[in-house]
Amino acid sequence: MEQNYNETKPVQKLFNYCTDCKPKPGSPEELEAFANIQLGLCNQFELFFPDNLASKTIVVIPSLSLDQEVLAKVKGSLHYEERLLCLLMLLRMPRANVIYVSSMPIDPVIIDYYLHLLPGITGYHAWQRLTLISCYDASPVPLTKKILQRPRLIQRIKQAIPPGNVAHIACFNTTPLERTLSVQLDIPIYGCDPSLVYLGTKSGSRRTFMKAGVPVPTGAENLTGYDDILHAIVALKDMHPEIKKAVVKLNDGFSGEGNAVMQYPGELCGRELEDWLKDNLIKILKPVSPDISVDMFLEKFILMEGIVEAYVEGKEKTSPSVQCRINPMGDIDIISTHDQVLSGEDGQVFEGAHFPADEEYRTTIAQMTRCVAEVLKQEGVVGRFGVDFISVKENNEWTHQAIEINLRKGGTTHPFLMLQFLTNGHYNEATGIFETPNGQQLYYFASDNVQSNAYKGLTPQDLIDIAMFHGLHFDGATQKGVMFHMISALSQYGKMGIVCIGSSRAEAYAYYLKTIAVLDAETEE
Repeated sequence: MEQNYNETKPVQKLFNYCTDCKPKPGSPEELEAFANIQLGLCNQFELFFPDNLASKTIVVIPSLSLDQEVLAKVKGSLHYEERLLCLLMLLRMPRANVIYVSSMPIDPVIIDYYLHLLPGITGYHAWQRLTLISCYDASPVPLTKKILQRPRLIQRIKQAIPPGNVAHIACFNTTPLERTLSVQLDIPIYGCDPSLVYLGTKSGSRRTFMKAGVPVPTGAENLTGYDDILHAIVALKDMHPEIKKAVVKLNDGFSGEGNAVMQYPGELCGRELEDWLKDNLIKILKPVSPDISVDMFLEKFILMEGIVEAYVEGKEKTSPSVQCRINPMGDIDIISTHDQVLSGEDGQVFEGAHFPADEEYRTTIAQMTRCVAEVLKQEGVVGRFGVDFISVKENNEWTHQAIEINLRKGGTTHPFLMLQFLTNGHYNEATGIFETPNGQQLYYFASDNVQSNAYKGLTPQDLIDIAMFHGLHFDGATQKGVMFHMISALSQYGKMGIVCIGSSRAEAYAYYLKTIAVLDAETEE
């Protein structure tokens, strides 16, 4: 019988994924569904997380769900998604599966670079349990939003979870976008409920510190606009006539990119200072990011709100941080301490970090962070977070003031995870030292901002060849050496990240200096 191709026939769909069946983002139904899904995290943590032979799947969503206009000022920000490739080391557990989702495909050379370091597991075995999924979308939109715009991709993620596996989402930070994705996938997030996001803002941080009894710089929070900024700056001068600078911070700024600094004009104070600032504040307020104008900064301030703080002065001043975790059972763990390396005219931009922090104060700031964690625990916070401090030494005594809570993973998360996964060691909170099972003490220097125009054009294969030839690559036998990350950013931006591991702070930093010298020599014209 002759087929009539003009007839209209029903077309069978490859996927019958119905987004209409899911609650609307932000609706009471979604909030209820998310809360119910999160209840399963306690059971997973108690029964499956400690079991290295358990069948489980980790869905890695390395989305930087942050203000995209500010994030766009960070060179190669798209490639920051690769920082969580350290979680591929979870494949050392022989029945664990990892699903890694990214905006753009990741070069197999980079994946192999991580997998060949897995202790006790062949690369082939790990590849069988790894699923790489890409949105093929380099637009300046958070990765999680890209995923939510692709129902078929969500279906592929669900189908990649083997039957019988428990699963959870690991992400950089949790926002309403990640909450919606959790509900779409019907699996929990090991992270903070987005409804608690205020606690991780600059204003929320100050409130939390004060509740925990932890000192903070003099300042004011929950400011909503230009007039609030002006009045807070004047009030600071009235309280501390000797003050020279003030810092204005967006509530949701990161890596110093949401800060601006102003210098007080001579001895003016009170009404005279207020009148002068009305005409001149816009002229003297200097955003830390050179790509953000004062007008843009103030527009962002109205949208995000923020704080004003006294700029902490000191001849001997450091910027340590503490990384902490509250697990689903409510237990608090101090994970690491770091001395941050900050750049910029006023030392506001995060460049890298030494691990662990200085022995003179690392246990002190860890204890202060534990007090902060107790407050956050009462609020219902779960997952990793970091606390940043400003520390000043005067008369041979250190004083510490807390300045920020990063209620998410941060710039010190992935370096420590790499150290932990590579060596199977642990951080001793009592001593502030990292020790391997054989008693070896290890240190590192890490940076997300190794950058030079001369490095542009280097491919991932080039970088790995250079590291191998010059003996820089991490050696599992000595448990020392160099690991690279954000490798995809190298060719276009001349930028990448690095973790240099040694048996002392000096040796770790020496690896860093050697790496820079090698790269400079290899790219010298």
